[in-house]
Amino acid sequence: MRTPRTHVLRIRGGLSVRIDLRAFAVVALLLAAALAASILLIGTGDFPVPAGDVLRALAGHGSRGQEFVVTELRLPRVLVGLLAGASLGLGGALFQSLTRNPLGSPDVLGLGQGSTAGALVVIVLFSGSAAQVAAGALAGGLATGTALYLAAWRRGVHGYRLVLVGIGVSAAVTAVNGYLLTQADLVDAARAVLWTTGSLAGRGWEQVWPLLALCAVLVPVVLGHARALRTMEMGDDTAYALGVRVERVRLLLMVCAVLLTAGATAAAGPIGFVALTAPQLARRLALPRRLKSAGGGPVPGPNLGPSTAMGATLLIVADWTAQRVFGADQLPVGVVTGSLGGVYLLWLLVTERRAGRI
Repeated sequence: MRTPRTHVLRIRGGLSVRIDLRAFAVVALLLAAALAASILLIGTGDFPVPAGDVLRALAGHGSRGQEFVVTELRLPRVLVGLLAGASLGLGGALFQSLTRNPLGSPDVLGLGQGSTAGALVVIVLFSGSAAQVAAGALAGGLATGTALYLAAWRRGVHGYRLVLVGIGVSAAVTAVNGYLLTQADLVDAARAVLWTTGSLAGRGWEQVWPLLALCAVLVPVVLGHARALRTMEMGDDTAYALGVRVERVRLLLMVCAVLLTAGATAAAGPIGFVALTAPQLARRLALPRRLKSAGGGPVPGPNLGPSTAMGATLLIVADWTAQRVFGADQLPVGVVTGSLGGVYLLWLLVTERRAGRI
């Protein structure tokens, strides 16, 4: 088996960091693509702004009108898109690595539906404000994640059991969401349906700062456990033998993944399939030679960095595409990602079945 090319960076004090050159290049290219798409997205709308003027406005050298449009109206929307996409990409990579299953995504496990249920409870029963809806979505995601972990526990949590339990939880919570919508009055029902499509429209700095703080805390925690996560992909027994506290690490990373997913949903609504597709696309870019493991599947490795960058890029490109094709705010970005992600899910199921893994 050939292994990806790596470089060892030595730091003072005897420490060293191993860098996967291919993954590093993929992250750099994806971040460049996300930056370019962000500039184009900021300039798109009823008041178009050329890319050069966008850069000047961001640097504080544009006209007063351009600076208002760029920094107050459109920049927060783009930042929410970048942070939400990165959170979903990283959360999806964690779940797929922990379950060792490409279907181990928050979309399949019901976490997005759980966050939606929390938001619908606040909208339908209490007619809550935007901040209260976001808090409800976060609480709903945490409650669903806790229920999922407890239901899948049996002397530990294993991949396929977690996926199967998650499918059942997703179906149950989806039914609850449908019931809540039937109990809403016309105004609350319209508001709830709009929120459940997943959109970046109208997002402001009040959504940026909480999500940025959440990412600033959780991303370093996740990356600090990347080596343990990679070891766990070789099997629990091997990880135990190498000194990894498997259940403790698994629980910590599941909590991080749930918080990342719920935080992104609270900020932007339930944007489907980014968490499913971003890790898989990132893996294929980082491993272009189709390296195989002994079992015939993809080479183990969570690919956390590429998945995070891929999630941010996918969401921003999807939002830019929706605005360019259908006009600003006419098509929520969740519709675009859901349509493309559904096709990708069907292709993934066919591929996994042909490979004999499902």
